[in-house]
Amino acid sequence: MIFRTATRQDLPVVLALLAQDDKAAAGTPAIPRAGGFSEVSEAHERAFAAIEADARNELLVLEEDGAVVGCLQLTYIPGLGQGGRDRALVEAVRIRADRRGGGLGAELMGLARERARQQGCGLMQLTSDKRRSAAHRFYERLGFTRSHEGFRLPLT
Repeated sequence: MIFRTATRQDLPVVLALLAQDDKAAAGTPAIPRAGGFSEVSEAHERAFAAIEADARNELLVLEEDGAVVGCLQLTYIPGLGQGGRDRALVEAVRIRADRRGGGLGAELMGLARERARQQGCGLMQLTSDKRRSAAHRFYERLGFTRSHEGFRLPLT
């Protein structure tokens, strides 16, 4: 297993991982594209470039035998709480569907936790779609606790 920063070449497979779970959460069957890749739009290109250029953001992948099997995004947020220590926000945690259940998700999150510690973070936090009950059980097994109720407001 290789845990590394994503490159532009990883973007189509990362998008496919995200789409696979988004469709499952919505109750819509995922329609795989050729080779398990998703189309990359200009908006995706801009977002990836912004993540890549920002020292407080990392898109990370887990690679096995030359194939990306998992991903997540870490954002380091400065704050006055936690004694002025940064917090790590974890988003877009995904493991390829055919590789789930074998411990890869726990390994990916453990590597992310260590990376956040190395960055000086005092806390790691995440939000999860309310429809992803299996993901909630997974995070609780890793020691995450439900502490807040999330809210969102679409701006477009």
